[in-house]
Amino acid sequence: MKIGIIGLPQTGKKTLFQILTGHVFTEHSDQKKPAMGMADIIDQRFDTLVQMYKPKKQVRAKIDLELLPKLEKESIARGDIFKDIADVDGVCHVVRAFEDEAIYHVDGSIDPVRDIDMVGGELILHDLLFIEKRLERLEAQMKKLKDEKQQKEHDMLVRFREHLEKEQPLRLLALSPDEDMLIRSYPFITLKQMILALNVADDGLGDMSIIEKLRTRCDTEKMEVMQVSAKMEAEIAALESEAERREFLKDLGIDEPALGQLTRLCLKALGLMSFFTVGEDEVRQWLVRKNATAPEAAGAIHSDLQRGFIRAEVFKYDDLLAHKNEAGLKAAGKLYLKGKDYIVEEGDILNIRFKV
Repeated sequence: MKIGIIGLPQTGKKTLFQILTGHVFTEHSDQKKPAMGMADIIDQRFDTLVQMYKPKKQVRAKIDLELLPKLEKESIARGDIFKDIADVDGVCHVVRAFEDEAIYHVDGSIDPVRDIDMVGGELILHDLLFIEKRLERLEAQMKKLKDEKQQKEHDMLVRFREHLEKEQPLRLLALSPDEDMLIRSYPFITLKQMILALNVADDGLGDMSIIEKLRTRCDTEKMEVMQVSAKMEAEIAALESEAERREFLKDLGIDEPALGQLTRLCLKALGLMSFFTVGEDEVRQWLVRKNATAPEAAGAIHSDLQRGFIRAEVFKYDDLLAHKNEAGLKAAGKLYLKGKDYIVEEGDILNIRFKV
């Protein structure tokens, strides 16, 4: 599963992608093709567990990111960009919200709301055009032969069209399991979860006026929104040691880099959550879909663990912090044995018992 990063020219999306993934662009890199990379999930809980267990090995969870070609008139007219967006599982739209006379804006002025409207309108139009073409084909087929399945699809697509014509993304619609299965292979973009990353100046992180202006709309249209300063994140990433980075953030009055929030929003958009395995040998963060069972979480570690699952020893991150160590957890009765029906919760720490 992967997140696609999109945006208009000169928004800072390439800089964010580079910081997140460590991807290096050369002068020969083809900017008209997607760039692939992997980003660490930045999670303070993981760092705390590493400090507690001091393991020989530590492994953060990662997510796949794809930097898509910039949204400009040429790529929109060709339609290639929409094929790229349709291939990802969630979308992060980087929006320029910083002033810099040295960096041009394609529309001549800085207006985040206008840019969000423009990009959102193009995505809705893409889905509408697909529906029109699909309906034409369905109606031609239905004239030759009446088919119940085709009629159901036709009625569903008409409902989709009416919704999109109100300038509303498809992710707001409640779909039945049958409908979800029917359109799974269709390239609907507005069904995907959307994150808006407002790229602000480094002195603008404390100004929440744009966020507040967008709050109601984001709630209504089921979009996540956050602010990030790509310039500041680049400065943080350039520091040599973790101690220097912590000191830099402390001086700015910031608890963590915004990239931590961004990677967690990416997880949310993908419908994933974290759990941990801990010990002196290794502390590791794992990803699993929300509402996964204990055997499914075991399968994320290794297929043998799922196949031979017996039970899971489970304890909670907050309980571990409160009781200092696993001995304290046991004494407090906070270490639980769970079976195959247990639904894993965000931040659980698991020890899988299995036999194959």
